[in-house]
Amino acid sequence: MAGPQRPSGKSTRVRDATAVSDTTAARGRRALLAGGAALAATGLLAGCDGGRPAPAPTDRPSYAPSAPAVRGRQPAGEGTVNVVTDFGARGDGRTDDSEAFSRAYRYAASRVWDHVGRTVLDIPPGSYVIRRPAALLDGDQPDRKANGLRFRGAGKRMTEIVFAPATSKDAYLCRNDDMWANLMFEQLRFRSATPGASFFHSYSTGQAQDYRFTECEWTGEWTYGLALDGSNTNSEMRWEACRVGGAYRRAFLYSGLSERARDPQRQDQFLNYWFTDMKVEYEWGNFLEFPYGGSITCRGGSYIVTGRRPTDTEEYGRTSTFFRFPRTRHFDAVQRFHAEDIRFEVRDPDVLVIDCAWGSGTVHFNDCDDTANAFKDFSDGVRPHRYRIGPRGPLVRYDSCQLTGRHQYTVADPIPSGRSVARYDMCLFRNHPVNSFAVLSGAAEAGQVRFVDCLGR
Repeated sequence: MAGPQRPSGKSTRVRDATAVSDTTAARGRRALLAGGAALAATGLLAGCDGGRPAPAPTDRPSYAPSAPAVRGRQPAGEGTVNVVTDFGARGDGRTDDSEAFSRAYRYAASRVWDHVGRTVLDIPPGSYVIRRPAALLDGDQPDRKANGLRFRGAGKRMTEIVFAPATSKDAYLCRNDDMWANLMFEQLRFRSATPGASFFHSYSTGQAQDYRFTECEWTGEWTYGLALDGSNTNSEMRWEACRVGGAYRRAFLYSGLSERARDPQRQDQFLNYWFTDMKVEYEWGNFLEFPYGGSITCRGGSYIVTGRRPTDTEEYGRTSTFFRFPRTRHFDAVQRFHAEDIRFEVRDPDVLVIDCAWGSGTVHFNDCDDTANAFKDFSDGVRPHRYRIGPRGPLVRYDSCQLTGRHQYTVADPIPSGRSVARYDMCLFRNHPVNSFAVLSGAAEAGQVRFVDCLGR
C-alpha cells in the first residue's frame, strides 16, 4: 500500500510565491495609503480636489427630479482601512502607535468629498498606546466642514486605546474644532494611563454635532470625558449600551466649558443627548454637568458610584453627582431632563443622584429606584435629590419611583402662594413618611411639593 505522498517542490514554490505576492501587495497598499495621508497633510489632497472626476450625469426623463450638484472629484483610495495592516499600528500595549493613528486620520480627512466623509477606520483586537494628543481625531480645519467619520473596533474589551500623554494638562485624545459632524465610535475601550488627561474636546459654532457611541467603555482617571465648548449645537449626541467606568475630576460629559466662547451667555443650545441602556459604574466625580441647560434623556441601565473623591475640591468638596445642573447666566433656552427605568445606588452621603439649580424648565424621573442601600444606617439622613427652585421652576415630577432618604428643596425667590413646583405620583418612600419626606428651606412653603397616592415608611 502506497504511503502518503509528499507535496512536490513545484507546488511549494507556488505557495511561497503567493505568500511573497500577498506581502508585497500589503506593503504596496500601505505605502499608497500612507502617501495619501502625507499628501493630505501638505494640503495637496484637499478633500474636494484630488481623485478621479465624478461620473457625468445620465439622461433622465423630464419628470424625474434632479439630483443635487456634486462638486469636485471623487477621492481615490479604499473606503475601509485598517490601522494595523494599512498604517503599521502594533497594538501590543507597549509601542507608541500615535503616528499610525495620526496617518490614518489624515488619510480619512483627505477623502472628504463634497463635505462628506467616506472612510471607515477599522481597529482590530489589541491594546494601542497613543501618547500624542489629538492623534485619534484632530479636526483642526473648521473651514473644511465634513460629515461622517467612523471608528470601528472589535469589542469594548477586545480593542483598547490607551491614552498616555506626557502631561495631562490640556491633553485630549480627540479634538473637533467645528469641523466634523456625524462621528461614530463603535466597540472600543478608552483608558487614561495619565491621570487627569481628557478624552474629547468639541468646539462648535454650528458644525460639531451628531456623535454616536455604541458599546464603548471608558476607564482610568480623566479630567473630562467629553468637554463641549462654543455656541449653537454641540448637540444630537447618543450613547448606546456603553460602560462609563474610571473616575472624573470634573465630569464625563461637561457641557459649556467656556474656554473659547466669546460670550458665555450664548452657550445655550446644548440639545438632545440620549443615554440608553447604560452601565454607569465609576469611582468618583460627576457623570453629567450642564450649567447652561440642555435637553437630556437617560433610559435604562444601572448607575453606581463605587468610591469617594480622594481629596476635597473647592467646587465639589467630596461629593460625586450623577446629574449636576448648576445655574449659570445664559439666554433662556431649553432646560429639560428625563430619567426613566434606571436603578441608582446611593452608597454613602457623598453620592447625589441630582443637584439641580436651573432657572426654569422641567425635571422628570419615571419608574426609577435608588433604594438599593435604604436598609443601611446612613440612609435615613441622606438627601440624594436636591433642587434650588425659583418662580419659573424648574418643575419637578416623580412617577412610580422608589426613593431613599429625603429630598431637599430650597426656594431662593418667593413663589406665588398656592403654586406647586414639585409632584410625586404613586411613589414609595423607604425611609420616611410622606409628610416629612420633602425638606423645605428658604422661601419654600408647605403645599409647593405635592404627593398623590404615595406610600411612606
